[in-house]
Amino acid sequence: MSDERSTDSMPQQPPRSDQPDPGKADDSGRTDGRRQRQADKADDRPAAAASDAQDQSTAPTATDGRSQAGAPDKAAQDTAAGTRGSRGAGRRRDTATVPAETADAPTAASEGTAANTGPADPGAATDADADVDAVRFDEFGLAPDLLKAINALGFTKCTPIQAQTLPHSLANYDVTGQAQTGTGKTAAFLITLISHQLEHIPERPNPPGTPRALVIAPTRELVMQIADDARDLTRYCGLNVLTVVGGMDFEKQRRVLENEVVDILVATPGRLLDFITRGKLNLRHVEQLVLDEADRMLSMGFIPDVRRIIRQTPPKRLRQTLLFSATYNDDVLRLAHQWTLAAEHVVIEPESVAVDSVEQKVFLVSAEDKFPLLYNLMNDLALDRVIVFANRRDVTRDIFERLKHLDIACEMLSGEVPQQRRVRTLEQFKDGKIRVLAATDVAGRGLHVDGISHVINYDLPEDPEDYVHRIGRTGRAGAKGISISFLGEDDAFLLPQIEALLGTKLDCTQPEAELLEPPDEPARASSGASGGPRRGGARRRPGGGGNRPRGRSRD
Repeated sequence: MSDERSTDSMPQQPPRSDQPDPGKADDSGRTDGRRQRQADKADDRPAAAASDAQDQSTAPTATDGRSQAGAPDKAAQDTAAGTRGSRGAGRRRDTATVPAETADAPTAASEGTAANTGPADPGAATDADADVDAVRFDEFGLAPDLLKAINALGFTKCTPIQAQTLPHSLANYDVTGQAQTGTGKTAAFLITLISHQLEHIPERPNPPGTPRALVIAPTRELVMQIADDARDLTRYCGLNVLTVVGGMDFEKQRRVLENEVVDILVATPGRLLDFITRGKLNLRHVEQLVLDEADRMLSMGFIPDVRRIIRQTPPKRLRQTLLFSATYNDDVLRLAHQWTLAAEHVVIEPESVAVDSVEQKVFLVSAEDKFPLLYNLMNDLALDRVIVFANRRDVTRDIFERLKHLDIACEMLSGEVPQQRRVRTLEQFKDGKIRVLAATDVAGRGLHVDGISHVINYDLPEDPEDYVHRIGRTGRAGAKGISISFLGEDDAFLLPQIEALLGTKLDCTQPEAELLEPPDEPARASSGASGGPRRGGARRRPGGGGNRPRGRSRD
């Protein structure tokens, strides 16, 4: 059954049928253009696809074609009204025909400066990737205010995911992307949303609580990060970015939705659906929909809620849909097929994500020696900004408490921490007021903090994909990073799966004896944890067992 709702209840919306309405023949241009473009894929789509007349249809705000002002070499290719196919063909970039001034320009990676990834997900593209693509943001004919914000953030060139996505998404095509965090995908879809809104200014703004663009993400942290990046990119544009997440003041969010115009709404599924059912949000005028980390929403059980949300938006031929996922299994592929229309698929292989810029170390260590090793590494290496990942909340809490009692500035980030404290903790960590962040995988995705020098896996993650997400918190923005994993008897069986995903073997070494010397812990910590974490899995147990039997990590 289709996830697209009927348009019977939507005034001024054309029929859902794939056949054009005789009275509004142009309304099918978006569908026909995409189908033609798909048919032309084998020919590399050199010619324009069929005309898109969505901008002339009864969609809520799109009343004219996208402006082409400032787009290089576009005047001869696009009509005044703008067509979906011609704009896509005009902006299409073949990396084999990069203009000389762009191809010869040094990339940020080759200059030793920060990789130009956009504000969100500052990726770790390899030098080879940057040299081949070398696509600059100013080549896309972006609105001056948007380009000014991008430049103010210090970004000029695209990462691979941005270079491959933007030519299609800016041409108003749907895009499905397979990319992990750290690739620059967040900036790719935000630039698309903002560009569309600046080029299609409605005669009258939508009523409060009626967003033009909707971004759905699985976790509160990721929502807050996306919203922060959106505000950075809209600083000169006059667009209003709002968030709707659980764990925050419901009444405060309700008052904002009732009184403010919403241009871009970033939300988690549960709280978003709550506001929809209460009649505080109207998604009937959404022009662009972004589904970020679809695989994680699937694994966390959010898809039924997402289906209900999508049914409240216009049908897929009347909106643009961008869907990103770190992995594409059959379930994700089915969702992509249901929710997008003739989408362009962009793939960034995991091997090129973050791993190349991260030095990976593995220490063989017994369960009771994990905390002494952590503490001594912190002191001996003078680690300044570190994330320590554990699989369970109680282990995370124990690490936090013991480090804090040893006078190390530390906070924890897990599902048991209230949202307001999470936000405050992340801000303090970004500002350098916190030296160590002890976290479960709730922070593995969507945490974008510059200058993280080390990631320490106190426990190996049970999902190999989470290992990539964890170590991707360091080695960002063109910098080098280091990940250190503690491998005990309870973790050893997980290592081959991680190595298989990485496509390489990890060297395992014994730590030096002095690194295993237990610290002189204060009385409160030593009373319950002198041999290791009190609750976390390093306490000595009869029979030689270290950790409790582990289930799936719960954040």
